[in-house]
Amino acid sequence: MHLFRNRSWSSRLLSCLLAAACSVAFVGAAQAATALPAGVTQGPSAEGITEYQFANGFKVLLFPDASKPTVTVNMTYLVGSRFENYGETGMAHLLEHLMFKGTPTHTAIPKDFSQRGMQFNGTTNVDRTNYYEIFQAGDDNLKWAIDMEADRMLHSFIARKDLDSEMTVVRNEYEQGENSPYGVLFKRLQGVAYDWHNYGKPTIGNRSDIENVKIENLQAFYRTYYQPDNAVLLIAGKFDQDKTLAWVSQAFGKLPKPTRKMRDFWTVEPTQDGERSVTVRRQGDVQIVAVAYKIPSELHPDSDALSYAGAILADTPNGRLHKSLVETGKATAIFNYEMTGYAPGLEIIAAVVKKGEPIEPVRQALIEGVEQFAKTPPTPEEMERVRLDNANSFEKLLNDPQKVGVAMSGTIALGDWRLLFLGRDRSNKVTSAQVAAAAAHYFTRDNRTVGLFQPEDQLQRADVPAAPSLPALFKDYKPQQAVADGETFDPSQANIDARTQRSQVGGLKLALLPKKTRGETVTVKLNLQWGDEKTLFGKKTASELMDAMLMRGTTTLSREQLADEFSKLKMSGSPTQFQTTRSNLPAALKLVASVLKQPRLDPAEYERLRKEALVGLEASRNEPNTLAAEAIAQHFNKYPQGHWLAAQTVDQQIAAIQATPLADVSAFHHDFYGASQGELAIVGDFDVAAVTKVIQEEFGSWKSAAPYQRVIRQNFDVAPLQKTINSPDKENGFYVARENLDMRDDDADYPAMMVANYLFGGGGLKSRLIDRVRQKEGLSYGIGSSLDISSVSRAARFSVQAIAAPQNLGKVDQAVKEELARALKDGFSAEELARAKSGILQENQNARAQDSALSAGWARLLDINRTFAWSKQVEDKISALTVEQVNAAFRKYIDPARVSVVIVRDEAKAKANAAVAVKQ
Repeated sequence: MHLFRNRSWSSRLLSCLLAAACSVAFVGAAQAATALPAGVTQGPSAEGITEYQFANGFKVLLFPDASKPTVTVNMTYLVGSRFENYGETGMAHLLEHLMFKGTPTHTAIPKDFSQRGMQFNGTTNVDRTNYYEIFQAGDDNLKWAIDMEADRMLHSFIARKDLDSEMTVVRNEYEQGENSPYGVLFKRLQGVAYDWHNYGKPTIGNRSDIENVKIENLQAFYRTYYQPDNAVLLIAGKFDQDKTLAWVSQAFGKLPKPTRKMRDFWTVEPTQDGERSVTVRRQGDVQIVAVAYKIPSELHPDSDALSYAGAILADTPNGRLHKSLVETGKATAIFNYEMTGYAPGLEIIAAVVKKGEPIEPVRQALIEGVEQFAKTPPTPEEMERVRLDNANSFEKLLNDPQKVGVAMSGTIALGDWRLLFLGRDRSNKVTSAQVAAAAAHYFTRDNRTVGLFQPEDQLQRADVPAAPSLPALFKDYKPQQAVADGETFDPSQANIDARTQRSQVGGLKLALLPKKTRGETVTVKLNLQWGDEKTLFGKKTASELMDAMLMRGTTTLSREQLADEFSKLKMSGSPTQFQTTRSNLPAALKLVASVLKQPRLDPAEYERLRKEALVGLEASRNEPNTLAAEAIAQHFNKYPQGHWLAAQTVDQQIAAIQATPLADVSAFHHDFYGASQGELAIVGDFDVAAVTKVIQEEFGSWKSAAPYQRVIRQNFDVAPLQKTINSPDKENGFYVARENLDMRDDDADYPAMMVANYLFGGGGLKSRLIDRVRQKEGLSYGIGSSLDISSVSRAARFSVQAIAAPQNLGKVDQAVKEELARALKDGFSAEELARAKSGILQENQNARAQDSALSAGWARLLDINRTFAWSKQVEDKISALTVEQVNAAFRKYIDPARVSVVIVRDEAKAKANAAVAVKQ
């Protein structure tokens, strides 16, 4: 459940689609005649998606795609934080949390999700709230999800007891945001920029409102907005369209049409009449300067032009501000953020500055760079770069109906889901002159929030125009053809092994799995192995810096040119893990080979990289999670400094970076880089023979000068630790517990320990820890356990992590210890075991349906000479487990007396809040 993170549908995430990608005819079922249940009418269709309308006002969008064996169900309610009243900030988000607490019919929704192996979440922003489930295709799962969503629309408990526990969870989420310098600054900036409109209030809400909201208010809010005429359901993936529409009609069509009248919202933010400023002073390790300008609704045409302006200004490495501020050393990073939606929003552009360096020159240069932008309109190259990035992003979106299903919530909230496609088409027609004109109108002094107020006779106000009507927007719109489907692929391990062609080229083990995919996409995963314990000693930092330098240019391409080449070849990701398309794969592999073999290693870029790395480390130095991870790692570390596996403190990392010259990085590349040993996995739409030829040419004879022998991790005997670290001025704290284990993944107890960990704390929103610490006591927004077990080393570990308010971390520690004792004494139940088996197996199958997971999985398996048959063997063992075996394994390996605990918190806040609690 997240805070508002919105971008325009005409932005770089959702923009123009290349004509070549839209010329393929849609092969799915959306074009076929669909039998309509009684009372259902068909609405508009566009690019593979069809709308159906019900007499009670409810709408459903169907987006069939049989290329992956999964389904996404996404419910969008047209209500967000802008609908909240005085004293009720954060209510929409708090209600989102309570919607997972169940109904009289569905009493344990997170448990049901876990049982069915479903990925799920809910998100709230200023304009809408959405809930989604992604799961293995099948009638039972889909009908259950439809019935559950219809049930919780009108019959959720929204009970006082659930509010009492969940309020503290949401407050903890609020506190987590208060730890972030970026989050705090942006919330204050948002509040200062607006006088009256609710866009000035962050979705997470005000702390006192979260703590004191009345259950009656939440129930009234729920009854008003969670109704069929205020909701749109989208179903995307592999399903029978006629059968699904009938199920939706049975579940939602019977719901009564609401009789209540929705309230009107008439507040319009007045034109800003002077520059504004806000300063946040807190402990921290990084400086940030940001400017924000009021911009029109996403429905207004100027929104498209402003998205271009933001990208051209703030892109890395091609943006104008990156050139003027980062490359000159004044700042370490530039980024932009569009907070906009149904109503006028904000364009925020920010610079990150190293602590201790002058910030005023950066502030002045940032303002000048933004507000003088219009005087030098975008060049054809800048416009084309944004168009290409937009096209690639939109093409990738349409190639994944799961992502479309969730992303469309934003355009549904704007009034019509087809705005997703209209925005793409409209954005593609934006001209340089329009970008310059929009920038000149909105990026102006009196529309700016950052500076001080100063009296001024010659005002420079920017009137934000009203949005045009939807009929006017759609007057000339013509839907494009949808992207063609891929094949229906069976993600069973036997089929994966049978379809994969394994071979070896030079030192590279290959796993090539060709299959038809939506949009002819293909994913690549490359692992290169080199060095041994002796030759790698003292070279960890040089290795990491060398890896970071790869995308900063080759001997023939500058950093900017390399970034452009990645865009032209539709490559997203890194040189060793990326996605592209069938036609671009050969050239992409050649480009990756050039990146790996011929790095530019430019001294100026290296100094920029070091500065960025140092600022990042310094910014994290006093974060509770960093301090906790550092303390627990140092406690268990007995490797000498310089060893490849030695743990390093932040200070040690900083010192190592400062002490590593470019010559050491270059020497590491010369001495180690090569393909003498490694794994390369490719999954998707490609020609095996052509790709194998390229691999042979580019990697077949490329050798590493250093011999390879795997460095195998070992555990050391250490006494258990109980440590508390003070972290002043932090609203949120961190908890970590760890016990080392002696185990490998081919041990007989491995499947049982996987299940035990899943039940104890690894099962998402349904586990012993979540039930106790979050659901029952409301102490933490996030808590879970993990099991790290290797295929080659016996150095395994079991750990627990949690966030909580400072005064609650002691209670979290106590709860973890009590739950461990209870699990060891009473064991897990047969019902829990059945749920874990179902959840783990379905989650695994869902993962195998993703090409990126398949390619990464093959790379791991090749490294240890396994196939997916090994995964099937583990799953079969999980299926055969008895509850006695699971309990015996957990008792054999977990010993609370050997668990080390580190707690990081603001001790003063913990004591003060504890004292208040005692008085109350």
